[in-house]
Amino acid sequence: MVLLLPFVLLLLLPSVCGARQYYVATTGSDSNPGTADLPFLTIARAMSLSSTVFAPGDTITVRGGTYPATATISVSKNGISGARYYLLAYPGERALLDFSAMAVGSSNRGVNLKGSYWYVRGLDIKGAGDNGMIVSGSNNIIEFCSFFENRDTGLQLAGGASFNEVINCDSYANADPTQGNADGFAPKLDVGTGNSFYGCRAWQNSDDGWDGYLRGANDVTTTLESCWCFSNGYLKDGSASSGNGNGYKTGGSDTKDLMHNVVLKRCLAFDNRVKGFDQNNNRGSITIYHGTAYRNGTNYGLGDSLAFSIGKVLTIANSVALGECGNLHSAAVQQTNSWMSPFTPPSASDFMSIDTTGVRGPRKPDGSLPDILFLFPSTSSQLVNAGTDIGLPYTGSAPDLGAFETAVPSAVAGDGRTVPREFQLLQNYPNPFNASTTLTYVLSHPADVTLEIVDGAGRGIRTLERRHLDAGVYRCVWDGKDSRYIPTASGVYHVRLSAGGRAAVIPIVMVK
Repeated sequence: MVLLLPFVLLLLLPSVCGARQYYVATTGSDSNPGTADLPFLTIARAMSLSSTVFAPGDTITVRGGTYPATATISVSKNGISGARYYLLAYPGERALLDFSAMAVGSSNRGVNLKGSYWYVRGLDIKGAGDNGMIVSGSNNIIEFCSFFENRDTGLQLAGGASFNEVINCDSYANADPTQGNADGFAPKLDVGTGNSFYGCRAWQNSDDGWDGYLRGANDVTTTLESCWCFSNGYLKDGSASSGNGNGYKTGGSDTKDLMHNVVLKRCLAFDNRVKGFDQNNNRGSITIYHGTAYRNGTNYGLGDSLAFSIGKVLTIANSVALGECGNLHSAAVQQTNSWMSPFTPPSASDFMSIDTTGVRGPRKPDGSLPDILFLFPSTSSQLVNAGTDIGLPYTGSAPDLGAFETAVPSAVAGDGRTVPREFQLLQNYPNPFNASTTLTYVLSHPADVTLEIVDGAGRGIRTLERRHLDAGVYRCVWDGKDSRYIPTASGVYHVRLSAGGRAAVIPIVMVK
């Protein structure tokens, strides 16, 4: 299997007819033509190519290694729907863009992504004089990247940035000179709407893990799903910072009247110095489904005394606090949370582990989060099968409370990966993919099964399975074509599995 991995990863590279590919390597020269044999030395040189030789659908592939830089890398060209630009680390390699020699300054960003319809994957960005990356373009995908030790926020979205997807990224140990501005991720100030984060981690940033503070924007929406946020408000050496120290700061504004509508699904907050989930005078709707908070200064700090704006509401359901809940707005709409009747205050015995070992661990080869047992409900916990069905997938007779379901890993013979014993749809592999991808799902009981591909608007693209199956582990290959067997365009799709009254959905990314 290991011998086949490089070939499989090569499928991640676009293969659109006529698309060009340029290479960057630490052994290259900017006087070279940018071929695989004669690569450029810098990404900036590749970005400077004219639109006649570097057009939508083309790729910059960066070989592994460290690239010292002192100037901002500007990404300004615009792709189009169905023909993105691609900036990708070479399959199986990581490219470190090291800006540590850059002076501290508000204009000294590492990467300035002003363009739209880019797909960026596999870059590590360190030590920029301000943000590691700032995004003002729209409809970009940023996946499996990391941002660390930058002198302001690791990844910031601003300047009208809209409908960007940040997938399986890490942002940590970012600290500015005053320690009060550097967040992990920040969709804030004059940001646009429709941005989303999936499977991301933010830890040990001097200010907040996520910051949605607005100044210049209003009534925008941001979604976070399956994200982990911990130990923010501390410096790299472990000492407390002078920053705010919150996990998820949903909003706030100078005038205390701006609305940031934030949706958090299956998100985890622990060991943040001040608050785990923070309202901070946000007047927009805040929705928390299956949140878990543990050992934060205040677990849920969502009790600002000002009223929510008309039509806006705090909704919190199926969520857990290990320790004191904190404070919630008097108008909050609540369902089956651990601090409500009939639950008793959760204790360590309600979880498989309260040991944080592994939460900073390496991601899986596809970029997904590492397997941990930390804060998974134990099988005998009062939190199991105790929640309200709010439309998210679950494995038992009812949803478990908190960010994780009770599924216990067990090996699947032959491929070395782990899957839960209960009903679940696993992340596809490879992801992103080019020509085809393999879907794996688990049935704990016999059921009538429907497995289908849907687009971003929820429209059916292709039905892959519609039959009765016994309990077991099943695999299915999607060849990237629709029901008419016509190749689909690059983009984010969703796989939807329905079986025996249960449902699960995962996002998948096609790259051409």
